[in-house]
Amino acid sequence: MKKLVVLSGAGISAESGIKTFRDYNGLWENHRIEDVASPEGFARNPQLVLDFYNARRQQLKEVEPNAAHKLLAELEDFFDVHIITQNVDDLHERGGSTKIIHLHGELTKAKSVNENSEIIDYIDDIKVGDLHPDGSQLRPHIVWFGEMVPEMDNAIDIASQADLFLVIGTSMQVYPAASVIRYVPEHCEIFVIDPNMENPNAFTKNDNHFKTSATEGMKQLKEILIKKYQ
Repeated sequence: MKKLVVLSGAGISAESGIKTFRDYNGLWENHRIEDVASPEGFARNPQLVLDFYNARRQQLKEVEPNAAHKLLAELEDFFDVHIITQNVDDLHERGGSTKIIHLHGELTKAKSVNENSEIIDYIDDIKVGDLHPDGSQLRPHIVWFGEMVPEMDNAIDIASQADLFLVIGTSMQVYPAASVIRYVPEHCEIFVIDPNMENPNAFTKNDNHFKTSATEGMKQLKEILIKKYQ
């Protein structure tokens, strides 16, 4: 069974109603990125940061995985599918996919402010004063700007084993996540589904670029992959 490795970004979740990371004005839900997605922002105003992610966590309860998530899950019947996602939502899991690496953390998990603390499942609001079992303040299990990406080595290892590689819903502008593609083997065929990527030919051939929504691209690609590789 061929190994299909998928690098997904905000574009696949946008079709479920989750806003992409940064709006045209450089703000994220009307907040400066530095204020809600950095260790310095958390140190300055922890309640603002906790409230921001509490709202994101609550939004997850109001949205559902879309057809693109479900089509990726259906491909597990034909391929050994591994998803490397930049998204912090749980829509891949709820869509049915079973092998997922979250590069930037997960909204449905929490940890303490101490480094290397145990990551715990957490779906409720986090408030200042809420403590991790280790006795320290809880924080979202999110990789903020300036922090290490703990799952990066695992992602590179999976990418280096790929027979097929799919980029979906990401413009490949966020690093180090975008660098995963550098580790795919030479024989690996690469596909891109994204309507906004400025230079897809840097990653794949013209006929392997689907300049469409995630859902429409997945409908087309699923048929192509099954026909060509099964």
